[in-house]
Amino acid sequence: MTEKRQPPRAEKRPHTLECHGDVRTDNYFWLNQREDPGVLAYLEAENDYYKACTAHTAAFQQELFEEMKGRIKEDDQSVPYRYQGYWYITRYATGMEYPIYTRHKEYLEAPEEIMFNANTMAEGHAYFNLRGISVSPDNRLAAFGVDTVSRRQYTIRIKNLETGECYPEALENTTGSSVWAADNKTLFYTRKDPQTLRSDRIYKHVLGTPVSEDVLVYQEEDPTFNTYVYKSKSQQYVIIGAFSTLTSEYRILPANQPEAEFRVFSPRERGVEYSIYHYDGTFYILTNKDGATNFKVMKTPEHQTESRYWQEFIPHRKSVLLEDLEIFREYYVVCERDNGLNRLQINRWDGAGSYYIPFESETYVAYPYINLDYDTTTLRMVYNAMTTPYSIVDYDMQSREWKVVKEQEVLGGTFHKENYRSQRVWAPAADGTRIPISLVYHKDTPLDGSSPLLQYGYGAYGSTTDPYFSTVRLSLLDRGFIYAIAHIRGGEYLGRPWYEAGRLQHKMNSFTDFIDCSRFLIASRYTSAAHLYAYGGSAGGLLMGAVVNLAPELYHGIVAAVPFVDVVTTMLDDTIPLTTGEYDEWGNPSDPEAYACMLSYSPYDNVKAQAYPHMLVTTGLHDSQVQYWEPAKWVAKLRDIKRDENLLYLYTNLDAGHGGASGRFEALKETAMEYAFLLDLEGKTPRSEKK
Repeated sequence: MTEKRQPPRAEKRPHTLECHGDVRTDNYFWLNQREDPGVLAYLEAENDYYKACTAHTAAFQQELFEEMKGRIKEDDQSVPYRYQGYWYITRYATGMEYPIYTRHKEYLEAPEEIMFNANTMAEGHAYFNLRGISVSPDNRLAAFGVDTVSRRQYTIRIKNLETGECYPEALENTTGSSVWAADNKTLFYTRKDPQTLRSDRIYKHVLGTPVSEDVLVYQEEDPTFNTYVYKSKSQQYVIIGAFSTLTSEYRILPANQPEAEFRVFSPRERGVEYSIYHYDGTFYILTNKDGATNFKVMKTPEHQTESRYWQEFIPHRKSVLLEDLEIFREYYVVCERDNGLNRLQINRWDGAGSYYIPFESETYVAYPYINLDYDTTTLRMVYNAMTTPYSIVDYDMQSREWKVVKEQEVLGGTFHKENYRSQRVWAPAADGTRIPISLVYHKDTPLDGSSPLLQYGYGAYGSTTDPYFSTVRLSLLDRGFIYAIAHIRGGEYLGRPWYEAGRLQHKMNSFTDFIDCSRFLIASRYTSAAHLYAYGGSAGGLLMGAVVNLAPELYHGIVAAVPFVDVVTTMLDDTIPLTTGEYDEWGNPSDPEAYACMLSYSPYDNVKAQAYPHMLVTTGLHDSQVQYWEPAKWVAKLRDIKRDENLLYLYTNLDAGHGGASGRFEALKETAMEYAFLLDLEGKTPRSEKK
């Protein structure tokens, strides 16, 4: 038995926070000062503590990493898609961390043109992300965005694809995305506020002119809104979108008139969301206007776009959520969610027929893939299930034939889909609501309460975690774990009302749903409290923080990744990223009722003198979504107040942000770290020494 290591203790520097007459003392408020040498020293001390305490798992982490990496086809490539006379392919080379973006002119047999090799571009950078490749209509130029810090602040450059030259202009502090006008020289892009990182301005840049002369074409003044710019699938319009959690608005400009003014499509109305699709002189509008909670589709002539001109095209249905449209010359595809399941409805524009693509499982995912070609009867879509690898399918909408053009290869020789089982079960919540849970496990895993189970949840922003396939997850399933996705309120798995029931004053439903799912899984003997683990990241990390305050006895271990745990203090600070745009999700704490609601569940504010499960908390120093100090403060407070001897680790990636490491294999090392933590708690780690 080795001597027990003492964890770091952050210095207490009491800081008083007062709002609505409520006074809070935050002993660790100082950790938000990046310039304070003590901050980095504390984070490094926590990293050192984690590494020392888990040294016995180092070899196992490497084994897990190699195992997960070994399932991935290294020299892989995407399915080619055609756009503007070229076939585009993204491929990976053996041993390389980053993609290579290529194209072939007219025919796949034509010589390969390498547009961008992100591996050479990433040299010398601890973090690298390339996004937003936008090819000009004449195929000569490509705009692209690069982030080398992981703050999601991209610099856009322009490359001549014929000569390989990168032009000198650098568009700083952008989202990385941009769109070309039809003249092949005018580029529209989005800039961010340098402090809050809110995407608030659309600029126009003309190739060859100084960036200082770029024209501001739109500025979003409402601090609760963000803005972005894109091009319609028809290529006829440049579109500016502005959105908050509950409201949206668009401005449109003919792509061949870059000097003209954008015009408002339909003025924003509080609580009205809409998105627009252009086809054959008509706009189609997916909207919740006039009480269409689960959305409906309207249509209007392209020159009469205000909502008073909208006419119903697809009516609202209380039980079916309309999520998206995919438009082709002869067909349009309606993407729905019915009872939690994806459905794709194929329709002819001439009204000659309508049908649904048949799917058989209850734990599958299906949605359109890249469909840039109007003149085709082929819908390219993604299909996978919890036991079936990710596939790209070409579905002929006319003949109804299904052709798998690429199925994800799972290397290593140990994966056989028939060895795994998946199912959907329903847990009763305290208020009588039934909460769906998607499960997957190896066929040999006992269902008698003795098996370890990892329960995942998110439950925010109306974001739905579908029951997808994961090669990485096999490292748990093959070691006897059951994996469960709890489709709690706050997501949109069961439609828009499911989201509404898990936000603002109803937020507590997300937490109690997750706990009720845990109790159901234990009562149904899928697992026991001694073998139940939970995982959540970002808003799902908030979920983890709330759950361990409310029902710590249900879990043996918790992994909280980049957790949003200091809800009240963060939402009171409108100078940091994301705050103002999130008022409709969490509430504006300047309202006493919203303040009290947030304070009732904020994990940091509700840490108690009680026993907590074993916990691994991860963050990134450069995280722009959830600032590093939230998990750092949380762990410091837990160390001071909790009443147990269970493990508590904080690990900070000092080179990355919200999404973790940027390389496709480097990211696996973080997953290996998390899995090793769980497997070690289950006694499934080869140990070089006992703690």
